[in-house]
Amino acid sequence: MLIGPAVLFIVLLVGVPLGLAVYLSLTNATAGSLTGHWVGFHNFVDVWNTPNFRTALKNTIVFTLASQALVVVGAAILAHALLRPFRGRWFLRFLIVLPWAAPVALSTIGFLWIFDSQFSVLNWTLVHDLLPGGGHFYLYKPVNWLLGGIDHLPFVHAGKVDPLNPPQWLGQETLAKLSIILVQAWRILPFATVIFLAGLSSIPAEVEDAARMDGATGLRKFWHVTLPLQLPIAVVALLFGIVFTATDMTVVYVLTNGGPFNSTQVLTTWAYQTGIVSSSLGEGAAVSLYLLPVLAVIAILMLRFARKVEVS
Repeated sequence: MLIGPAVLFIVLLVGVPLGLAVYLSLTNATAGSLTGHWVGFHNFVDVWNTPNFRTALKNTIVFTLASQALVVVGAAILAHALLRPFRGRWFLRFLIVLPWAAPVALSTIGFLWIFDSQFSVLNWTLVHDLLPGGGHFYLYKPVNWLLGGIDHLPFVHAGKVDPLNPPQWLGQETLAKLSIILVQAWRILPFATVIFLAGLSSIPAEVEDAARMDGATGLRKFWHVTLPLQLPIAVVALLFGIVFTATDMTVVYVLTNGGPFNSTQVLTTWAYQTGIVSSSLGEGAAVSLYLLPVLAVIAILMLRFARKVEVS
């Protein structure tokens, strides 16, 4: 009786749309009608044989895994840096949380300007005289070595960015994918940092003192004390990040709308293109439902792992 209203709210908010999506995916319903003739699993088979769907599925996996790898590493570093008291820590925490508080569409439009083909502030920074000695923005040899050589890129000549042919961040396939991954990581990073901070703050001071008394300092203390205590919380942060990124449509839709030439489509944008733009509600619902079993399996496995590594 006490949890009845909450259960009813979840059923109406989640269960009804999910049930409608399952029904539509098994019919040939089109835009303008929520009914159609029963076709079984034909829509699932049909969309699977579409090259754009397989590209969207691969991009969804790559964007999610790559961005969350950046998020986990970045959140761990930021959380450890923000745990110790220093002057201006509250303001720095505010700046880190700000991207999470801002609307996704609004912040992504800001990145759309940053990556703009003509008025990109990033390209302006790359091609102007920022280093001693004049000339264009010379790329340091360590950076060139780290990337395995960058002179083969179309916008790099003799180790410097060509001002007449700057990087087309959203117009070139590889750069567009990299831009989406960076924006997705930037968007989820504040949320993961807050969770990591909460996990670090929950570690009792007695544990830290005992580890210090036993001679565990630096990397050894992190590996044998901090990491095992923080791992369950980190798994939860990673799970939320995977769900938020895999089911997000806004970033890709605003930045590239799936382009160039559908090379950056993800399942959410392709489901929108198929179900709404192309008016094939049944196929669009089938595209979106491909995420459901994948995310369900990931959630179950990660929660079981978090329970197994939980330190009592």
